[in-house]
Amino acid sequence: MASAIKTAAQSVLAAATDNAKIADLQRDIQDPSKRPTKSLTTDHGVFVSDTDNWLKAQTKAHVGPSLLEDQIGREKIHRFDHERIPERVVHARGAAAHGYFKVFDNSASKYTYAPVLSDPSRTTPVFLRFSTVQGSRGSADTVRDVRGFAVKFYTQEGNWDIVGNDIPVFFIQDAIKFPDFVHAVKPEPHNEVPQGQSAHNNFWDYVGLQPEATHMVMWAMSDRGIPRSYRMIQGFGVNTYTLVNAEGKRHFVKFHFMPELGVCSLMWDEALKLCGQDPDFHRKDLNEAIDTGAYPKWTFGIQVIPESAENDFDFDILDATKIWPEELVPMQVIGELVLNRVVDEYFTETEQVAFCTSHVVPGIGLSDDPLLQGRNFSYFDTQITRLGINWQELPINRPVCPVLNHQRDGALRHRITKGSINYWPNRAAIGGPVPTQEGGYYDYPQKVEGVKQRYRGEKFNEHYNQAQLFYNSLTEYEKAHLVSAISFELSHCDDPVVYETYTKVMNNVDFELTKQVAEKVGGVMPSEPARPNHGKKSATLSQLYYKPKEPTIKSRRIAILLGDGYDLAEVEGLRAAIKAGSATSWVIGPRRGRVYPKGEKGGDVGVWADHHFEGQRSTMFDAVIVPSGDHAATLAKMGRAVHWVREAFGHCKAIGALGEGVKFVHDALHVPHLRFAHDLHSNDVVVAYGVVTAGRYDAGSAAADVLKIEQNAKGFISSFALEVSKHRCYERELDGLVEMVAY
Repeated sequence: MASAIKTAAQSVLAAATDNAKIADLQRDIQDPSKRPTKSLTTDHGVFVSDTDNWLKAQTKAHVGPSLLEDQIGREKIHRFDHERIPERVVHARGAAAHGYFKVFDNSASKYTYAPVLSDPSRTTPVFLRFSTVQGSRGSADTVRDVRGFAVKFYTQEGNWDIVGNDIPVFFIQDAIKFPDFVHAVKPEPHNEVPQGQSAHNNFWDYVGLQPEATHMVMWAMSDRGIPRSYRMIQGFGVNTYTLVNAEGKRHFVKFHFMPELGVCSLMWDEALKLCGQDPDFHRKDLNEAIDTGAYPKWTFGIQVIPESAENDFDFDILDATKIWPEELVPMQVIGELVLNRVVDEYFTETEQVAFCTSHVVPGIGLSDDPLLQGRNFSYFDTQITRLGINWQELPINRPVCPVLNHQRDGALRHRITKGSINYWPNRAAIGGPVPTQEGGYYDYPQKVEGVKQRYRGEKFNEHYNQAQLFYNSLTEYEKAHLVSAISFELSHCDDPVVYETYTKVMNNVDFELTKQVAEKVGGVMPSEPARPNHGKKSATLSQLYYKPKEPTIKSRRIAILLGDGYDLAEVEGLRAAIKAGSATSWVIGPRRGRVYPKGEKGGDVGVWADHHFEGQRSTMFDAVIVPSGDHAATLAKMGRAVHWVREAFGHCKAIGALGEGVKFVHDALHVPHLRFAHDLHSNDVVVAYGVVTAGRYDAGSAAADVLKIEQNAKGFISSFALEVSKHRCYERELDGLVEMVAY
């Protein structure tokens, strides 16, 4: 019966994750475990009898020279020597997954005739690659950086790529400046330092001399720069695109993806530690969520401006350093994107996938955005360098729709085209153009006029209004984190010219912000604002705006700290409740292996610890629980177990404790005025600054405590889940409790 249920579940999962692109990839996928023969061969198909010894001229007593004639040895080494391809100049470190995209209705048909955006009967396969920008392939996931958010839509009309980021603006306005920006942010040329971060002289020197970067610097130094998960970031197309409808009318458009789980970030201390403790944290998190059925999901929205209203704003809508405030251009949610399948092989999918901003389909077009214009050239060019001229024939890049043209040859050509025709026009009428009314790409007849010159429009020369808007819109804790982030970065700049210059730039954004940073880094302390702060706000710029409408702990990782002598029934009840909330629980104990409950010394009774205290740290989890039992006294004598609780508290995470576990948490933190439940015979729940405690959690308590995540929850697990659903308790930080604890 269990086997049948498992098989049925696997069939459901296969059906859920299958789509036209997955089917297309099957012809290139081989599973060695399912081949008729599992024997080793050369690349030309000959069985290999020995793969451990090079062919040599030798005797049993004497090792002689290796022979060049050994084709098997030479092939093995040659292939190994050429396994690497040039890594991406930027966005080198990435993770990706397959999924699907679907619109809810045809509401966007008034803007575009592209079926991918207007036909609700369609389900479009997608491949989404996340990435960091500055670091190499070997850098860490949790560095402070922009995150790439690049989506390939395999539509029936061809591939459409949105090559975006998790931040809606960029550092520069014109693509010609991109080489300078990348040179400045990358490791400095004389010593190749630093890796994976912007905290160095060259980056801050550059942005200090380029005021147009100010808005983007505010975003990058905010909590957006250190996301908790790829699943908890927004995605933005960044550039301005266009949509054309069936009547031939054009609109300008911005593309947005909003995560189901909200926009959540790490704490800076936590991000720094994870860089060393688990540098693959984000990519592992993505795979874990998909493998456990907690599929990452984003709603898809568009902001649309009629062509006639292009000049109706005090900013240029083609300026990539500006957002379109939603108070001026409302968001229209029209669809959703879901990731439901991990890659089969990293290199051939995640590494070889290639995106181009110029890849659009009929009904979607480009604009005169100066950054986009240069990206359209650059992306195609860089894919040729990395993958060769036939890069679009690679399995992960090829469309699912038919492809026919007269492009031929080139290195590593895959497609074999029969016949004598490789040109147009031809006598057989093969491969001719398709009229626009039959599906050919429609180029909007845009009127173009101007004088050939190197010039930037007047609206492009205003750089601080939206930087102020962003800063003003942050919560108090987000502002505090921004101050700390800029202060950290500038403290790593050892050239006074650099940090003094940037504090002057910041004074154009906010006077108080500048004073706080200048005091920390030794910058220029201003006596008055360089310009007044206009005081305007936009609610959608704070991460808090995107919290889930219904509280959820879906996919949250909850650590249960145990030693020998805990209450087994209590732990089993807690784990069942956590699972009911679609979160995962992980037992951390003194050893990997069985941890024994009260009254047991061995055997098969008890729970299995997934990790020992030194093997994992609190940084890798969203919350911590210490159950009741005599084991709490043992934990109190273990410095690392104590540190688990202190560190989780310092990172503003939810902490739960029951019975004897309450005293352990109380003594570990030793924070005055933090309230705890001290009556071991009462099941009354006390919640204080995200610390949830109760004296007793017996069978009766568990039975009554049905997981219900709401504000007035009474039971322990429901109260704890509510605190976990908030992501972090930042009041703990604002009220000074965090700085009372060393972690």
